[in-house]
Amino acid sequence: MASAPPAPRAIPPLPFASPDQPDARLQAFLEQASAQLCAWLGSAASRSPLPGLSVLPCIEPQRLGLSDEVLLADLQLVMDGAFSPSHPGALAHLDPPPLPASIAADLICAGLNNNLLAEELSPSLSRLERSLAAWLAEQLGLGKGAGGVAASGGSLSNLMALVTARQAAGLGCRGDAVVVCSADAHVSLAKALTVMGLPPQALVRVPTGPEGGLDPGRLQVQLERLAAGGVPVIAVVATAGTTVRGAVDPLKPIAALCRRYGHWLHVDGAIGAVFALSPRHRHRVAGLEEADSVTVNPQKLLGITKTSSLLLLARPQALELAFGTGLPYMEPSWGGAHGGEQGLQGTRPAEILKLWLGLRQLGHEGIEAVLDGAIQRRRELQALLAAIPELTLLGGQLHLLAFTLREGSGAAAEDWSQRTRQALLDQQLMLSRPLHGGRYHLKAVLGNPHTRSEHLRRISGVVAESVRCQAGAPWP
Repeated sequence: MASAPPAPRAIPPLPFASPDQPDARLQAFLEQASAQLCAWLGSAASRSPLPGLSVLPCIEPQRLGLSDEVLLADLQLVMDGAFSPSHPGALAHLDPPPLPASIAADLICAGLNNNLLAEELSPSLSRLERSLAAWLAEQLGLGKGAGGVAASGGSLSNLMALVTARQAAGLGCRGDAVVVCSADAHVSLAKALTVMGLPPQALVRVPTGPEGGLDPGRLQVQLERLAAGGVPVIAVVATAGTTVRGAVDPLKPIAALCRRYGHWLHVDGAIGAVFALSPRHRHRVAGLEEADSVTVNPQKLLGITKTSSLLLLARPQALELAFGTGLPYMEPSWGGAHGGEQGLQGTRPAEILKLWLGLRQLGHEGIEAVLDGAIQRRRELQALLAAIPELTLLGGQLHLLAFTLREGSGAAAEDWSQRTRQALLDQQLMLSRPLHGGRYHLKAVLGNPHTRSEHLRRISGVVAESVRCQAGAPWP
């Protein structure tokens, strides 16, 4: 006899929001999650910026979905083990506190769940991205008709810039092509060349001058050498804000050399390009307007939630020439080109929403106040540490400051930097410890608007005591 078909299994209601009416459960869940986040942000100063331990909640899903209460408890566990950029002593990295409007826009972005791959999947948000990118490009001086695309981080923006430059120069099939940059250029350039199928030696590094910027004279010598040898150049990459000291390459003379030799100029302005948004601070990145392409990361100083990076170009049409493949499964674009034709990413969220709303919350005066505060804190800490003669300070035009022992071996500097960083953490003051020029430094990033003069004086006091201990006094 034929067996009877199995009885249909009852499927519990799935936890998707109702499309017919406001979902009360969703609202309650979001309100409670929001309350937990507000409590976490509002208690940042009462705990160390770096948590005492890293937590790991249960990873795998259970047979049945969990209740809202259990999910929120799991969220709280992860929050308790998270780094806290809102702590006034969080000065180690380029990770400022998030703007409230950017937090809210991140939530709305997730709820809308639009896809910037194609316009019919994000009609208004695609238009918003094109318009905001064009406005930012014009503000940075790239001219009318400039524009670009958002990307998930500066590394991706730099990669897309180099791919675009290679295609524009007709060097897509040249395995001997090179990229020229500063000795202190970001590590993402080496990664980009790996992705592009080029060997490590394709990244030609030019020494820096005493202020930390690429030396134009040495750049000219290198470009002449490459031209004489028939070596094709994909691009010259200048840096507006090096990672350790915040130095800015001399952009104007570099741009002049690029014009003379006919090379694409890309500026990695992930750290410093936002200073061009302020008339009072634009001089810090003078010459940015002469670039063919610029990477800018508003997430690193303006409080836009991660990730927020853009690749901006004087001629944004070059993006489609480099990345356009056609989207035969989509209706034609009605506004220029689909987002998936403008860069390496296909499916991506509307991250432009949190940048747009965050900038509107700040306004021009707020942007300028953020930049003013960052520069003032760097100047104040620099003056405090300059009074300690045993230190060598490395700064630049921006809001970063690195320092190390003036005398002693590299091993002594490493030991001192480890001990001093821990002494600072004991005071809930977090600096980073980069290796630069073969010697360990301590680095402060002064972009945190919650940091006050008292925190900077405490840093100076701890550092002064550590220098004294390094000279022979007992460590506490």
